[in-house]
Amino acid sequence: MKVAITGASGFIGTPFVRQLQTAGHTVLRIGRARAGASGGAGPDIVWDAATTLDAARLEGVDAVVHLAGESIAQRWTPEAKQRIRLSREQGTSLLARTLAGLAHKPRVLVSMSAIGIYGNRGDEALDESSAPGRGFFPEIGTAWEGAAEPARAAGIRVVHPRLGIVLSPEGGALAKMLPIFSLGGGGTIGSGRQWMSWISRTDALRALEFLVVTESMQGAVNLTAPAPVTNAGFTQVLGRVLHRPTIVPVPAFAIKLLYGDMGEATVIEGQRVLPRKLLEAGFLFRHQTLEDALKAEGVR
Repeated sequence: MKVAITGASGFIGTPFVRQLQTAGHTVLRIGRARAGASGGAGPDIVWDAATTLDAARLEGVDAVVHLAGESIAQRWTPEAKQRIRLSREQGTSLLARTLAGLAHKPRVLVSMSAIGIYGNRGDEALDESSAPGRGFFPEIGTAWEGAAEPARAAGIRVVHPRLGIVLSPEGGALAKMLPIFSLGGGGTIGSGRQWMSWISRTDALRALEFLVVTESMQGAVNLTAPAPVTNAGFTQVLGRVLHRPTIVPVPAFAIKLLYGDMGEATVIEGQRVLPRKLLEAGFLFRHQTLEDALKAEGVR
């Protein structure tokens, strides 16, 4: 297959490109032009997520995977919230409208989403049939997924991977936690009862490829492992894998003070998410327990 990808240089995109190429697929990177880039260093297809995309370069592409978006790992000032919102809505809308207008449309658009769309739901078990919650994350997620409607209306299969907490020491939340835990300074955050719906990066990449090639998959699909854990459980397992104590709790007010709304929504609150669609489709998780996932991803 010929697969075009936005966000191809990111924490998920970089290894996903390698995985697709190893599987024999041809990959076209969609990205911004970079000053001084030459000799193949720049993107294969240039775009500005808000305004321009070279439609002609997408003719004949079999699949498009849309991973790009402003990072949420920053203080949510009004300006940052606007950037987060627009990067998702405008980029997805431009891509969907462009694909819908092609003479030779791709078979599938896999457009990233996130489990934050469910909001803070306590112990409620959430699958793809669960309604979005309330708040900034659910509002963003709903608009993000809705922006792909032009592609869906044009007959393109559209899939929204609702990504959970991706585990890898190379990036994401785990990379920020490891230095603290490795020094013995780790502990539960807030009450410790908030759920953490995780997935190993290996399984996240495998699941993304599964969504690209499996024609029965469409709509929202949770990309989380089958066994979410509470923050207290996560803390205990990570400490055990690292052979370090986890006796330094972090009060919720400290997270709010340091990180504001972002810290509250991503660390103090949580979702208990289950990957019903993946399991029903026969996807086999390589890492079904948190301890196995951490060890397999190289946490020592």
